[in-house]
Amino acid sequence: MQHGAILPILIPLIVGILLILPAMHKSVWRQRCASLIASASVLMISIWLLIQASTGEITIYALGDWQPPYGIILVLDRLSALMLVLTSLLGFSAILYACHSDDTTGSFFHVLMQFQLMGLNGAFLTGDLFNLFVFFEILLIASYALVIHGGGKQKTRANVHYVILNLVGSSLFLFALGILYGTLGTLNMADMASKVATVPAEDQSLVEAGALLLLVVFGLKAAAFPLYFWLPRTYAAAVAPVAALFAIMTKVGIYSMLRVFTLVFGEDAGALSNLAIFWLWPAAVITIFAGAVGVMAAQDMRTQIAYLVVVSIGTLLGAMALNSEDATAALLYYLIHTTMVSAGLFLLVDLIARQRGQAGDRIVGTHPLAQPLLLGGMFFLGAIAIVGMPPFSGFIGKALLLKATMGVTDKLWLWPPLLLSSLMVLIALSRTGTTVFWRVSKGATKAEPAAPGKVVATLLLLSAAPLLAIFGGSVAEYTAATAAQLHAPGDLVRQILPGVSAAGGVRP
Repeated sequence: MQHGAILPILIPLIVGILLILPAMHKSVWRQRCASLIASASVLMISIWLLIQASTGEITIYALGDWQPPYGIILVLDRLSALMLVLTSLLGFSAILYACHSDDTTGSFFHVLMQFQLMGLNGAFLTGDLFNLFVFFEILLIASYALVIHGGGKQKTRANVHYVILNLVGSSLFLFALGILYGTLGTLNMADMASKVATVPAEDQSLVEAGALLLLVVFGLKAAAFPLYFWLPRTYAAAVAPVAALFAIMTKVGIYSMLRVFTLVFGEDAGALSNLAIFWLWPAAVITIFAGAVGVMAAQDMRTQIAYLVVVSIGTLLGAMALNSEDATAALLYYLIHTTMVSAGLFLLVDLIARQRGQAGDRIVGTHPLAQPLLLGGMFFLGAIAIVGMPPFSGFIGKALLLKATMGVTDKLWLWPPLLLSSLMVLIALSRTGTTVFWRVSKGATKAEPAAPGKVVATLLLLSAAPLLAIFGGSVAEYTAATAAQLHAPGDLVRQILPGVSAAGGVRP
């Protein structure tokens, strides 16, 4: 299908607009049906695009038939297709969970979710830095409203910090784009890659400044140290389905780093090659330990899961700092695992909190749960997976990361923070599980069992842990092929700009 690449953007946009109309807005049932059908459709289309991209084919979609580098283009390769499937699956699960009451606690929930998904899908597909900024703003504006969905002082306070920090980040993004456009004359990423190696010496410092500004912006989006302070409070304050979808938000920053600092400022950028690596190493180590300390110190489960996201970001940054195909392949496998499992844990914590009465998600003893075996089993699965213990996907992801360091002495620095943080997380989650499921008072519970739809949505995400292990070979093959494609940017540049020779700054 010729226009398949634009459908993950177009469908949420059209459905989001239709949901604003009075006929749809006044009927919760119609909103839920339209939102579920749209998200399921995008999921199926994303899977089809993934199958198409798995052959190694790179699809370029030029909007209005304006050819690059002058027009707006969408680029579908293995990496963008993988992120589309991940986003669509999270979106469908979050919406399915929200359809059992969470969507009625505020206005325009489904409208905002559709625009959020549109922004995420656009960010993963765009081949132009300015349009990356545009899609960033779309997803951020939707997220500002989603954070305060349901109201309350805690949500409002968290949202103020979240909005201010992201407005600062957006301003820095525009400064970076201005610097790079002024020196390179383009914001098309393939065109930038073809020109960056031939930048005159007098302009190299300006291009480096623009690139490092982008690194700061992407670090803010990813919640890397020292820019991670907004995440725990924001994610803990948001309602469960929103927090689950936000598990992919930090990965937009990771994706952007991968795309920009391998394609534009990678091995073939001449004097500007690999300029992000020096900064990623310390950021990765400190982010891992800061997140692990936060997990141990957290007094409630929502904050604890939010800090687990911070730990995962540090781990992904560490893999990126290794700067090799094997490390990138491991990074992508671990990214799938941590996004799915952490999103599932946000939903699970909400299920647990609803059955604990006034104790909510606080890590204290209280009366028994209505479904202790079901929720306890799901918590055990999620905890084992997120810690990285065998036989689930977390263990495989971390094993692949550690394997990528073998044979290179100066890369073994990743072992201590990765292993020590895993131990700290294991201790913290053991304490949480013991307190919530074992330290309970005698007597019958008054809580109602969880709605079957909510349980299904939660299991859909947590099932990634065993499924990624069962089908680990196939997934690892795909991530290895994706890493190889990512580290050979010449193919992508020539696909977008057929007239560019290898001498333009990319390897043949």
